[in-house]
Amino acid sequence: MNVLIVGGGKTGSYLAQRLYEEGQAVMVIEKNPEGAAKLKEILPAITVVAGDGDDPATLELAGVRNADVVVATTGDDEDNLVACLLARLEFRVRRTLARVNNPKNEWLFTPTLGIDVWVSQAHVIADLLREELAGLEVSTLMRLAGGQLALVESVVQPTSRQVGRALSELALPANSAVVAIVRGGGVLAPRPDLTLQNGDRVIALTQAAQRQRLAAALS
Repeated sequence: MNVLIVGGGKTGSYLAQRLYEEGQAVMVIEKNPEGAAKLKEILPAITVVAGDGDDPATLELAGVRNADVVVATTGDDEDNLVACLLARLEFRVRRTLARVNNPKNEWLFTPTLGIDVWVSQAHVIADLLREELAGLEVSTLMRLAGGQLALVESVVQPTSRQVGRALSELALPANSAVVAIVRGGGVLAPRPDLTLQNGDRVIALTQAAQRQRLAAALS
């Protein structure tokens, strides 16, 4: 996969190194000439271009036409937005990801403006906090559909009111479904008449926003 990173600061350089170590083809645009030169020294096998990622000519010089993904990681939200917008509309890059520095700007980062996925440090921290406050009843195994869906696991406790109940009796939230029961090292298919036992690990698919309601239904 060819990845073009706009912004070679701490975040961008770390990401570039990780992706390179994983065998990806990486190109980086860094506005600061000194920063670009330093990045070339650290990662000589990576294409590094000194210039502005908001400039179509710089993007083209860095190889944007060959990029499968453009990731904008600068400390300026406007720069990240413009870089992704150019990548999507001007160069038809398939996927764009952007860093959001100011939470107040999150509403701007939409597919309409060329952003497929955005990451905000404040947003991530808030999500992690919500996960912790939800308790240990349900843990998230995987996020799907751009974070809208979650594959979760809940362990049936000895005091759970669901012990001895059939799956068909569970009051699960809308658009949620049990996909498997892990019991004694084996995996059981979710039949309506299957009753829950102490220690069962319930694997379910739900909307991320319904995670706490699902935890209550399985408690």
